Formats: sequence, structure tokens, C-alpha cells
Amino acid sequence: MEVPRDARVDDVLKKIERTRQARRHKFYLRDEKITLSHGSGGKATHNLIEGVFAPAFSNPLLDAMDDSAVFGVNGTGQRLAFTTDTYVVSPLFFAGGNIGKLAVHGTINDLSMAGAQPLYLSAGFILEEGFPIAELRRIVDSMAKAAQEAGVAIVTGDTKVVQRGKADGVFINTAGVGIVRTTWPIGQTQLQPGDKVLLSGAVGDHGIAIMMAREALEIETDVESDSAPLHTLVAAVLEAAGEGVHCLKDPTRGGVATSLNEMAMGSEVSIALDEHAVPVHMGVRGACEILGLDPLTIANEGKLLAIVAGEKAEAALAAMRNHPLGREAAIIGVVQAEPAGMVFLRTDIGGTRVLDMLVGDPLPRIC
Repeated sequence: MEVPRDARVDDVLKKIERTRQARRHKFYLRDEKITLSHGSGGKATHNLIEGVFAPAFSNPLLDAMDDSAVFGVNGTGQRLAFTTDTYVVSPLFFAGGNIGKLAVHGTINDLSMAGAQPLYLSAGFILEEGFPIAELRRIVDSMAKAAQEAGVAIVTGDTKVVQRGKADGVFINTAGVGIVRTTWPIGQTQLQPGDKVLLSGAVGDHGIAIMMAREALEIETDVESDSAPLHTLVAAVLEAAGEGVHCLKDPTRGGVATSLNEMAMGSEVSIALDEHAVPVHMGVRGACEILGLDPLTIANEGKLLAIVAGEKAEAALAAMRNHPLGREAAIIGVVQAEPAGMVFLRTDIGGTRVLDMLVGDPLPRIC
């Protein structure tokens, strides 16, 4: 039987309040100094957020811990999504993109995961003394092109310059706002037992492309970053599955493993994945085997996870596969009631193992 919408909202509020209470009584962070692992998007990042930022800034919009904050505009009945992100990727230029293209796509995607149509972006630049104007122009031109192709406008910004050696070239912050298209709640507190886990395509391309560019490893591969704006793919999924779409998330830092763990904890459910169902390009798989990495913990910049009601999963999958950015889409798992807060992987050899958040940071400054 369909659960009344107000009952679902009440359940979300109860879960958020339980999270807020837990933060008041549990110490997540025992580190005394910041390390590179705190920027990985994995367990160390989670602990830093829960131990420092979340208790200090706690409010209902932040406590949902989704990619964007969603709020109503007084008296209009309209809802907006708002997000921000900062980009420190190294190197600045890599196969398939650069820091500017990444900044635009990343902010568009965070808005998209809230079910929003992205509209406007800001762009803030921290520039290092001595940085070549020609390279800055190349980055800015790629941002302008990415924004134009996605149908969004960069409408405000800021520029700061710091002394030589203080910024590693250029850092970029982008924020964005969009109009929410959904009339029902979506987010990582919305998963329900029986939901299916859909992935829009092969994982790990971005992280491996960055590693190849940075480390100059002598591995023959044509892997490129998958950086892409996902708002039109999201629109297709929402049109096909409607209120059956319970959560959307782009698995960036920490990869699919970390994103699914965040969802499992947020909704107090369990998620079971089938390893053989997860698409991975051969170049990524080969590089991961050589380097001892797990593709499920590698960052992506043009893929999304969709948690969809079981009866709507095939329709959502068909919509993904009919879109240029979702041709390799697959159903990779299912949501279960217990054990709450855990993700499991059914391996190719027939076993089952716990799939935890990324621990440590095999590749700092991935985005």
C-alpha cells in the first residue's frame, strides 16, 4: 500500500532528529591535525564532518547531509536547491577535462541530485602569483563552454591572488542554485527495503585518469575522465519513474562504496550489491589490479546512483540506457531492511564481504 506523503516526511524528520541526537553524544573525530585523508571523501572526511562541522552548524537543512540544501520560497510554493563545492584537483589539466570544466559539471551535478534544474552558478578563484594568464584563460574558456552547453549561467564571482607557492596554481569554488522539479522528498533518508540500486555507467574513469596524468605511470590505457553534466539524465529518470525515485547521488570522492554507505546510514537500511553487475571499463579494471585499488572506491564525475522502488526499476533503467550518458547503466543491487547501516558485496567467486567507506586516501586532490 502506498505510504501517505505526510507519513514519509514525518519518518524523515525522525531520522534526522536521531542523527542530531547522536552527534551530541558521540565523538567521531580523534585526530589532532588535518591530514590528506580528511579530503578523500571517505571515512576520514565523514568523521571530520561529523566531529567538527555538523555539530557547529547543525540545522534541519544541513542535517539531511544531501548534496544540496532544498528549501521553499516563502509564499510561492516553489522549492530551490542550493549547493557549493571547491576544486583543488592536481594536475589542472588531464585526459577528458580540466579544473574549470570539472567545477561547472560538479556543481550542476550536485543540484541535479536534488531533483533540480540547475540555473545559475557562481565562480570564485584563488590564483597563485606567477600563474600563466594563458592557462587561466584556457580554464575560464572551458568553464564558459561547459556552462553554455549545460544551459546554465555563471552570474557572479570573486578573484583573490596569494603569494607564490601558496595555492598550487589555481583553486576554484563554485556555488549553484536551481529549481526543484520533484514534488516528493528524495535524498539519502528515503531508501526503503525492496528498492533497487541503479548505476548509470562504468565506474572509476575519472580517478584513474587523474592518477595517470599525475603520476606519469607507464600503463597503456586510454582512460579519460567521465566529467559530464547529469541534469538531463536525471530528468529522464524522473520522468520515467516519478515518485519511485527515492534517492539520487553522484559517487565522486570515495566512489560508489562511500556513497552507498552514506545512504545506508542515512536511511537505516542495508544494501547488497552484485559485483558482476557493476560496469567497469577494462582500462580501469587493469589499472586497479596493478595498483591494488578497488574500482568501487574510485571517484567519478559523470555517473549517478539512483535508488528506485522495485516496481519502477526497469522503467528507470530503460530511461537511462536511452540517454547518451546512461548507455552502460545497470541494476547493481537491492536495499534490505537489515543489518541497518551496512553495505555488502556479493563477489564474483560466490562469497560476500562488507563494503566499507574508503579508508585512507590513495589519491589526494581528485577534484
